[in-house]
Amino acid sequence: MPKTANQNTKIVATVGPACSSYNGLLDLAKAGVDVFRLNFSHGKHEEHLEVINHIVAINEKYKFHLGIMADLQGPKIRIGDIADKEVLLVNGKEIVFTTDPTPGTAERVHMALESFPKEVRPGERILLDDGKLVLEVIETDKHKEVRLKVIFGGKLSSKKGVNLPDTKLSIPCLTPKDLADLEFILTQPVNWIALSFVRKAQDVKELADLIEAAGHQAKTIAKIEKPEAIKNIKDIIKQANAVMIARGDLGVEMAMEKLPTLQKEIIRLCITRARPVIVATQLMDSMIINPSPTRAEITDVANAVLDGADAVMLSAETSVGAHPSKVVHAMNKIIQEAEKHYSTSIQLASPSPKSKTFWSDTVCYHAARMAQDVKAKAIIGMTVSGFTAFKISSYRPIDSRVFVFSDQISILNTLNLVWGVQTFFYDRFTSTDETIYDVVNILLKAGKVKQGDIVINTGSMPMHKKYRTNMLKLTLVD
Repeated sequence: MPKTANQNTKIVATVGPACSSYNGLLDLAKAGVDVFRLNFSHGKHEEHLEVINHIVAINEKYKFHLGIMADLQGPKIRIGDIADKEVLLVNGKEIVFTTDPTPGTAERVHMALESFPKEVRPGERILLDDGKLVLEVIETDKHKEVRLKVIFGGKLSSKKGVNLPDTKLSIPCLTPKDLADLEFILTQPVNWIALSFVRKAQDVKELADLIEAAGHQAKTIAKIEKPEAIKNIKDIIKQANAVMIARGDLGVEMAMEKLPTLQKEIIRLCITRARPVIVATQLMDSMIINPSPTRAEITDVANAVLDGADAVMLSAETSVGAHPSKVVHAMNKIIQEAEKHYSTSIQLASPSPKSKTFWSDTVCYHAARMAQDVKAKAIIGMTVSGFTAFKISSYRPIDSRVFVFSDQISILNTLNLVWGVQTFFYDRFTSTDETIYDVVNILLKAGKVKQGDIVINTGSMPMHKKYRTNMLKLTLVD
């Protein structure tokens, strides 16, 4: 397998026709994928169920801990059908968007958002087809029709996406389709649920409340792709369990030149809050067709790694691309090289006395600091909730491996998204001393540590009570 034992940055791969078979998924898992993303913008529940069953079977047979992410579509806005497959919108010309279903022409197009005429204002921009076409609102009748002027025209075809960067929309983050998808998802062993077009922390809380009400263990991912989300970013990060920087729509709705620094700042804030952060969209886009990435794409992936992202995500590259396994192999090579040049500047987090978990935060923080001071080969954590893994990872111990043991399979699969964390199933919790000896011996037999290495053990005492982390021990492997 190309993924090295000390690789920290994880890979998320989107499942689609190019890789959805058992063998296709297994090839990607062996190539180094850590989490599979199911995109609920496409596919039927039966098709997603088949993929989930394949991943569960692969985990069971090969003792992997592959995570599963369900990505909800959210309120994606699209135009309707175009009569002659495509029309040409000419600069300076006017066009009407109507909520009445009608075959689209160069003069009149169906907008599949009932509230559109009520919510737009004159002067606001309307972006079509990932920002390739730009229109400006002239007037609206507040009922069915909006008159617009073409600022930057071009060819427009059916069902193209619409972005409204200047408009404050009242539509809910969870659509009827999302709720129907969620009802299915919450019957499955999914580890992460991603919420699209998040605008405020309350959006994420609504999803979290539905997950909790169902008694499911899935954790939330807030996808950052709206200007409103940037305004509320700290509150969103605090509420969510993880964050995805969805650069596709974000790059359309924000000024393009702001995207690189926004990416860096969001990563920094997530690390500080101990929230896993994923960099997504077009990382290896040319490899949808080509057998190797562009130089710009190589640099893009490397920069995400050097900024400290927990994971980098592949979308169409693996779902519909011509070379799914090659893409993962190429991404692994870039990650491995970039991680040789980590800067200590990504170690940004420190315990806050205001935190409800301050004592445990401090133990995890000093585990990372002590590991650095004594040049420990590994930090070993025991967890039930995943708290220890999230915290230790957030302190980015770049010179020590992070090995996490748990008797909760779902937690182990969930933690496969988290920077630097390698997971092991363990259900023989006895006394603290016996458990420490046991897990060190497991790592020794697995070749993860060797005699003479120093490791840092964290856990809770008494062990059987399964409290939050309250113990720190330095161990010499013998």
